[in-house]
Amino acid sequence: MSEADVGKDDALAVEEFRAAVEDAVARLTEASARTEALAVYEARQRKLLIMREPVLRPAGRVWRLGVLLLDADGGLHATGSVVRATEPGRTQYVSVSAETRRAYRAAAERGHFRDGETVDFDADPVPLDVETLRDAARTGRGPLFLSDGVVRVRWSTAVADTDARDALGYLAERVELLAHPPQGA
Repeated sequence: MSEADVGKDDALAVEEFRAAVEDAVARLTEASARTEALAVYEARQRKLLIMREPVLRPAGRVWRLGVLLLDADGGLHATGSVVRATEPGRTQYVSVSAETRRAYRAAAERGHFRDGETVDFDADPVPLDVETLRDAARTGRGPLFLSDGVVRVRWSTAVADTDARDALGYLAERVELLAHPPQGA
């Protein structure tokens, strides 16, 4: 197969995946599937001689599809960090990780998220273009990559690319689970 044919296959695969993403948005919207908050973390900073504490600023709503977050405009994000917006409690100095989670809960509270809401942040956008997805295959970065004319998803950086799944099947499965969750879930 010539390089031109591979390029056509790659472009076709990306277009097919984009169409699947648009279909996913339509299906999830129609099913009124549960969404989560998307936020941007703003670190502690000084503004006009006043120290501002860290805050999670609302940036929209997303559907969690495993390692991907999908917004209503069809934009994909790599799942980053997650925190539940709850009362942060007082400092306990139990462990560094516990204090980090407490600090993120406090930042979510300053962002005025509803109590108990799941807040996703540090979610990098995932561009859906041929060159970026080819580069992701070479570098091993990001949840989506393009290989042999197929868009694939790696659900962990520990997973070898040979074990990555076809992204179309992965997306369809995740959308079905979110649109029609199993009874009791």
